[in-house]
Amino acid sequence: MQNSFSRRTGALLLVLACLLAGRVRAVEVSASAAVLMDMDSGRVLYERNAGTRMLIASTTKILTALVAIRDGNLSDTVEVSREAAYTEGSSMYLKEGEELTLETLLYGLLLCSGNDAAVAVAEHVGGSVKGFVKRMNETAAELGMEDSSFANPNGLDDEKHYSTAYDMALLARAAMGNETLVRIASTRT
Repeated sequence: MQNSFSRRTGALLLVLACLLAGRVRAVEVSASAAVLMDMDSGRVLYERNAGTRMLIASTTKILTALVAIRDGNLSDTVEVSREAAYTEGSSMYLKEGEELTLETLLYGLLLCSGNDAAVAVAEHVGGSVKGFVKRMNETAAELGMEDSSFANPNGLDDEKHYSTAYDMALLARAAMGNETLVRIASTRT
C-alpha cells in the first residue's frame, strides 16, 4: 500500500512539475483507438475512438486467462487434445497427449501467446471451446464490456470476435486486480 501511494505521489509531483514548467502537451498515440483509464476509479483520463469495434487478436488471451483462473484449478492436469496441438498461429508447441498443469498452460498462453495453450485451457476449463467461449462472454458482460463479443479463446479473426478500446480497458483493469494473472504475466522468462 505504501509503495503504491509513493508511486502515485511521485507521478503526481512529476505531472505538477511539468505543468509548472509548461511542458505538458496533448497526448499523442499512433493507435486508431485508445483509452487511458485510472486503475482505482475506472475514470477515463484519455480516449480516442473508445467505442469503435475492432479486431482484438491476442489481447483476447487476457480474458482467457482471467476466466481460467476464476473457473479452473491451477494444479489440474490437462491432457492436450489433437485440436489444441494443431491450432494455427503462435504456439508454445504442445504435443497431442502431453500433460501439463493448467498453471503451466497459462504461462504458455500469456508469455508465448500460445494459441494451442488457449484451446487446451478452453477445453479443460469449459468442457469444450464452445462452452468456454460462452463463459468468456458471460464474464465480459459481468465486467461491463457491452461492446464486445468473443468467438474463440485465442483471438483468431472471426466476424463475431471484436471489442472496443473502452471494453479492453475494463478487462485490463479486472486483470490487474487478479494477483495470479499479474504474477504469471509479469514473469520475465
